[in-house]
Parts: sequence; C-alpha cells; structure tokens
Amino acid sequence: MAVVVVTDSSSRLRSELRDDLAIRQVPLHILDDGADLRDGIDPLPYDIHDRARVTTAGASPAELAAVYRQALADSDGDGVVAVHISAALSSTYSSAALAAREFGHAVRVVNSRSAAMGVGFVALAAARSARTGAVLDEVEAAARAAVPRGHAFIVVHRLDNLRRSGRLGTAASWLGTALSLNPLLRMDVDGRLVLSQRIRTVSKAHAALVDQVVEVIGDRPAGIAVHHVDNPAGADAVGAALSERLPQLASPTVTDMGPVLGVHVGAGAIGVCLSLDPAPES
Repeated sequence: MAVVVVTDSSSRLRSELRDDLAIRQVPLHILDDGADLRDGIDPLPYDIHDRARVTTAGASPAELAAVYRQALADSDGDGVVAVHISAALSSTYSSAALAAREFGHAVRVVNSRSAAMGVGFVALAAARSARTGAVLDEVEAAARAAVPRGHAFIVVHRLDNLRRSGRLGTAASWLGTALSLNPLLRMDVDGRLVLSQRIRTVSKAHAALVDQVVEVIGDRPAGIAVHHVDNPAGADAVGAALSERLPQLASPTVTDMGPVLGVHVGAGAIGVCLSLDPAPES
C-alpha cells in the first residue's frame, strides 16, 4: 500500500485536496454552553467566535488512536505519519504522542509548530512524499523538513478573545493596558504565538503583515494561504497585495481560519501562512 498521513481539523486543508492525497483528519472540539461540537463534522453557530463562554479542546487520545488504527490498517502496515497543530497551542500533540505509543514505531507524530495552513503545508509535504512510494522514515523526514520552512503571521482586530485565551505566549503582558491596538503576531520557532509589532490602525497592520511575508519570501518559490475570521474582504485585499508584491508565486489560497482558531483570535482577524519550497540540491 503506502504510508498514510493524518492531520487535524486546524490544518484548513480543502476536502478535495485531502481526498486526492488520502489524508485523514481528526476533528478538534468547540465547547459551547455544555455542547461538545466537532470541527468539520457538527453544525456550528455562525457567531461562534463572538460567544463569551465558548472554549476549545484538542482531540483526545482515544479519538486519535482510532484514526491511527484505521490508517495503519489501510496502509497495509507501511505506517502512519501524523502532523498536528503546535504543541504550544493545543493539547492535541501530547494526546497524539500518547495515542501513538500503542503502535510502536509504526505511527510517527510530528509537531508542526504552527496552525491553520501552517499545519496543512507540513501534512501536504508528507502526503506528497508518501504518494511517490517513500517509506515511513522518508515520509516522516519530509514532514519534519517542512516544519522550519513554514512561517505564520496574524493581525488581530479585537483583543477580547486574546484576553480570554491561554494560547498567547510572551505577547500577553501588554494586553491588559492596550487601548487601541491591532497587533501583528507571529508564530515563533517553538510554535508559540508572540508579538511581532504593535500597530494602531487596521490598514497599517495589514500593510505590515504583507511587508513581513514579502521579506520572508523574497524572490523564492513558496506556497501561501490567507485566512480570516468573518472578514473575507480583508483577506481578499491582503491576498491581492501579496500577489502584486510576489509575482513569481501562484495566487494565494484564501479561506476562513476555522472555528477553533477563530474562538481565540476573534472576528476580523487576518492570518497568512507560508511554506518556502525546499532549496534545490546542488
């Protein structure tokens, strides 16, 4: 058969792309007034990110083990590579590592150290390697090599959700006193969400976001995804600016950020995830 890749619903991979590469997906959870709703499976209120009592939860070890077990069987024993949301943002990675113990070396768990399509790009690197017939060690290596090539940035339009969130790393210290701020955040090398720039207006924050992405990519080939929380016009504008500044690239994919991340960053947020192509072999 072939190595099977598993990810979680934070990855924002389109269903047709998952189907084409046979990527399995485990749902994360949104907890709304006692209801446990599975991302990508259960219907969700359109305003879920605006509800004060909503929280999120990672996939459980039992859920992950069930998907790994089926994926391993479908691989005819060739193995499973599981790529999950940053361990600094969710309990899913630690649950995945625990679940994988049942299968010994047949299931390899990779910390993407990212979120949204930052996870998706790592899963895609693994799945494309598996499609070539690569063995388990090679597919795992392809996923791990993709992790440091990824970068992620996000502009937050409101601070209420971040104040309630426990996912914000060293950026948290300035939230209590900020009066009017649209912070530009980034994922650091450890997969934590940290402050990149303090910016007072939305337009300047979006311009700074574009500048930082352009600075990282330069003239190199890369994949880009633009995400938003209930702000498609803003995401389209950022995508258009990136297309103009980076003409060597295909137009960015523009999608919603998903309910799990939306709960933590709030309405209006715009994020960009990118993955630099591997350097050509000399």
